[in-house]
Amino acid sequence: MRNYEALYVLRPDLEEEATAETVQRFSELVSAQGGEIREVSPWGKRRLAYEIQGFRDGYYVLMKFASGPELPKELERVFRISEPVIRYIVVREDE
Repeated sequence: MRNYEALYVLRPDLEEEATAETVQRFSELVSAQGGEIREVSPWGKRRLAYEIQGFRDGYYVLMKFASGPELPKELERVFRISEPVIRYIVVREDE
């Protein structure tokens, strides 16, 4: 298993409950695919460097997890088709 980090930005106009559900959904996806969640750090609302889809702010979440090499591809696919996600990046941590 390798260590990965996923940083994603959610729409700022989501209600607090919807934001928590979305974060939980991504954590459950990692667990269901055989990954192991190391840490989930909601950073909260922050100003974006530039406007994305008409938004100047976004809700940042950092998720650290361990998994095989196929899980990050599936996670990126789900990020891409999820409406609340406006930006994301998944990177492998150095050993």
